[in-house]
Amino acid sequence: MPTVGIKRDLLFKALGRTYTDEEFDELCFEFGLELDEITSEKEIVSREQGDTKASDASDVILYKIDVPANRYDLLCLEGLVRGLQVFKNKLEAPRYRRISPVNGDPQKLIITKETAAVRPFAVAAVLRNITFTQERYDSFIELQEKLHQNICRKRSLVAIGTHDLDTISGPFTYTAKPPGDISFKPLNQTKEYTATELMSLYKTDSHLRHYLHIIEDKPVYPIIYDSNGIVLSMPPIINGEFCTLISTEKIAQLLTRMCLLSRATGVGDEIEVEIPPTRSDVIHACDIMEDAAIAYGFNNITRTTPRAYTVANQFPLNKLTELLRQDLAAAGFTEALNFALCSEEDIADKLGKKISETRAAHISNPKTAEFQVARTTLLPGLLKTIAANRKMPLPLKLFEVSDVVLKDETKDVGARNSRRFCAVYYNKSPGFEVIHGLLDRTMQLLEVKSARGEGYHIQAADDSTFFPGRCAEIIVRGKTVGRLGVLHPDVINRFELTMPCSAMEIDIEPFL
Repeated sequence: MPTVGIKRDLLFKALGRTYTDEEFDELCFEFGLELDEITSEKEIVSREQGDTKASDASDVILYKIDVPANRYDLLCLEGLVRGLQVFKNKLEAPRYRRISPVNGDPQKLIITKETAAVRPFAVAAVLRNITFTQERYDSFIELQEKLHQNICRKRSLVAIGTHDLDTISGPFTYTAKPPGDISFKPLNQTKEYTATELMSLYKTDSHLRHYLHIIEDKPVYPIIYDSNGIVLSMPPIINGEFCTLISTEKIAQLLTRMCLLSRATGVGDEIEVEIPPTRSDVIHACDIMEDAAIAYGFNNITRTTPRAYTVANQFPLNKLTELLRQDLAAAGFTEALNFALCSEEDIADKLGKKISETRAAHISNPKTAEFQVARTTLLPGLLKTIAANRKMPLPLKLFEVSDVVLKDETKDVGARNSRRFCAVYYNKSPGFEVIHGLLDRTMQLLEVKSARGEGYHIQAADDSTFFPGRCAEIIVRGKTVGRLGVLHPDVINRFELTMPCSAMEIDIEPFL
C-alpha cells in the first residue's frame, strides 16, 4: 500500500477541526485507511541519517497514512481531505464535467502521424480558475510525481506535464522528430541543447537518468510545441524553460494593472504605453518594465543562473582603504566621517586660499551656506570635528580616508573623485613628530621605502595653510602626493581652535 505523509496541522485546518491521535486513527480505520506512524521530518532524518543531519530539519508533526493501492485520488492532502469530508457527509461528492470556455473556442492538441514510431497517444485538458498557494503547488507536484511512480509505471506508460496557459498559446502540436533536429532550453537550464546533448547531460542527473532509456534508442523523440513554436515538453524526460512573459498582449495587461494604459500595436513586439501625469516616476523604459515585473509578481519569476559567470572581488581602491583604516586606528588615531559638501569658506578663506585656486565643483542652487561646494580637501572637516569636541581630553588624534571632488575637464562630467587620507594631531604642542611618524608608518604599510627615486621623501614647501618653515611636500617616486606640517595660527583661529595642530593629507590612489 502506498504511504502518504501529511502535515498534521495543515490536515486539521483543511478538515475544519482538530482530532486527538486516537480519534484520527479511528476515523482512518472507519474510512478504510490506516494511520501507520506519527512522526516528524526531523525524526525521519535522524533515524535514517543521524542526529547531525537532522539538526536543521523541521519539527512539524507528520501523519504517515497507508492508502489502498487503487485509490490514487487519496495520494495528496487535498484528495484525502475531500474523501474524508464526503465520508463524514460534510461535503457533496464532486461531479466532474467538461465545459466550453466562456470566451473563445476550446483549445486544440494536434497529434501528428510521426508519433506512431515512439509514443503515439496524448490527451490534454484545461483547468481554469485555479489558484495555487506555495503549499498547494508543492502538493500538486508531489501528487504528479507519485502518479508517475505508480499508475504511470515510472513514466514508461504515461508522462504528465503541467503548464500555465496564461504564458503559452494554442493550438498545440504533439509530434516526433529526430533528436538532432530538436533544440530548446530545458527547465532549470540557461542555454539551448539538442535532444542528443540532453541525453548526455542527464546521464548524471540523479532524478532524470532513470527515464532516459524509455526513448533513448528511438529514431525519433516526442515533442510538444505551442502555436509560436515554443517547446513545452519533451516527454517523458523534461519540460521546456519558456519565458513566462511570451506575449506583448500579456505585458500590456500587466502594465494596465499598474495604471499605465497599454496596448500591443501589432508591429512586432511593440507596445504603446500611455503615461498619466500622476506617474512622474516613469522617466525611462526600464521603469515601465519594472512595473510589468511588479504586476507579474517577482516571486513568480523563475530563478535561473546568470548567463555571465564572474568571480566577485573587492574594488582594489576600497580594499586598500579598508586595510589602511584598520592600521591607522591601531596606531591610536580615531576615524571621522564628514560630509562631502561644505561651504566655500571652509576650503578657501579659512585655509588662507582663494576659491579660484581650489578647483572646486560648485552647487548651482545650494539650500544652505554649509553645502555650497564639493570638498577639495579633507582637512576642514577634521578641524570642524575637533572644534565640536574641544572639551574632550587632549591630545585629539583624528583621521579620515574618503573622497574629494576636483574639477577635471578630461572627464565627461567635468570632475572626478580622488581618494585621500588626512590626519590631524591637536595638543598643547604641535606634535609634528607624531604626524611625521604616522607618515612613516603609512609608507611602511604601503611597502614604500624611505629613499629618493623609487621610494619616498619629504622636502620643504610653502603653503598658506601651514606655518612658514613648518611645511613639507610628500614625494613618492618623483611625484608629489601630499603635504604635512604645522597649521598656521590664523587657520587654527578661523576654525575656533586655540591650540597648535599638525596635519597631513595625501592622495592614496597612486599606491594602487
